[in-house]
Amino acid sequence: MRVMTFNLRFENDRDGENGWQYRRSLVLEVIRKYRPSILGTQEGMRSQLNYLEANLKDYHMHAPLRVWDDTSQYPTLFIEKECFEVLGGEEFWLSKTPEVHRSKSWNSAFPRMMSYAHLKDRKTGERFSACVTHLDHIGEEARLKQATIISRWVHQNDAPVILMGDFNDAPRSPAHGLLAGRESGLADSWEALKRDEDEESFTHHGFTGVPEKNRIDWILATRQWMVKNARIVREPFEGRYPSDHFPYYVDLEWKPEES
Repeated sequence: MRVMTFNLRFENDRDGENGWQYRRSLVLEVIRKYRPSILGTQEGMRSQLNYLEANLKDYHMHAPLRVWDDTSQYPTLFIEKECFEVLGGEEFWLSKTPEVHRSKSWNSAFPRMMSYAHLKDRKTGERFSACVTHLDHIGEEARLKQATIISRWVHQNDAPVILMGDFNDAPRSPAHGLLAGRESGLADSWEALKRDEDEESFTHHGFTGVPEKNRIDWILATRQWMVKNARIVREPFEGRYPSDHFPYYVDLEWKPEES
């Protein structure tokens, strides 16, 4: 299966020529070209997600029991219908009161959320959970506490897990160590392929195409999968970039059952 994480950049009038209305067709072009089986988006606002849902007919937009408003940014899964059956799922805010809409704690600059789906692979019959999230971009303590909530959920989940998102943190940070460390049960797909941690791995570029900040967009998976390939999609489309982040995808394959 191919899994992609894609920070869409929220709909912001101050983006000028990089505004959503000028690049939304490019987002579709990326998705259609690389055709992930599971797509996890971040920063999508209601209007942006409605646009993707209307134009990605082969995908199910998973927004279980979502409380919609026009200002929130929602991490959201899009699941290819012919590949997977959706068995259930929920979402919650990464705070001390996860059931409270837009709640935030630990001086998080914005409310942050995790959304997950329980899925059945139509080809193999295997069951697993796919999750998408977006950690805070300001507070290190907030990111670590948010990562702790996610880690606890992973450990309580009986099925294999794929976790993707914009974690706003570098490899080997406390949050990364918690989610991708030896005790987590999750492996960082980039590290699994022994790829270098340098400018070529950075996933944010601010619409310039020049990598900056760090490798902040991750895809993590439990031991049931082998990582066959990984790619950061850096090329422009029609001379423009579809977002201020590069999309990142991995190809995963179920490991043979251990005898």
